[in-house]
Amino acid sequence: MHRSTYPTSRSSRVRLLLTCLLLLAGQAMAALPDAPELSHHFALLDPVNAAPDFALADMDDGQHRLADYHGKVILVNFWATWCPPCRREMPALEALYLKYRKQGLVVLAINQWEDADHVFAYMGQLNVFPTFPVLFDPESRVSADYGVKGLPTSFLINRQGKLVYRAIGGREFDHPEIERLLQTLLE
Repeated sequence: MHRSTYPTSRSSRVRLLLTCLLLLAGQAMAALPDAPELSHHFALLDPVNAAPDFALADMDDGQHRLADYHGKVILVNFWATWCPPCRREMPALEALYLKYRKQGLVVLAINQWEDADHVFAYMGQLNVFPTFPVLFDPESRVSADYGVKGLPTSFLINRQGKLVYRAIGGREFDHPEIERLLQTLLE
């Protein structure tokens, strides 16, 4: 009697089918283009206006007001865990903060629409845990005050409390051009 080399049981056929589908999916994913590079450009705002004040809670229910940081250079980053460029820029944002915080840089990462438990779980997936404040704007009121239309969006606020630069989309925050721009604001 001839014995077939093909799987005969239903479970064997299902496993074979799933294996084939996974291989095809892996090949399809490999064929996709890489994610676009993060930019390093900030646009100068004209006119320069006072940054809208806000008070938001952090992961420990501590309150942070923008006015508490007057006299510092503030980078406000609007983001969400579901946003791929937001996720990609977080380690560089932390590196920038660690490098310039003693010179007066404050980073405020304002999460949109998500709760603290979800964000905390996401932070555990990062290879760095941000040491700057992660704040929550659950109804997106602060982002509306800042005119945010997409995530991520970042603003640079000078020591006088004025919005001077904006970046829409992911940024390579540890890029030399961003560092030069930041150094001019910190001087």
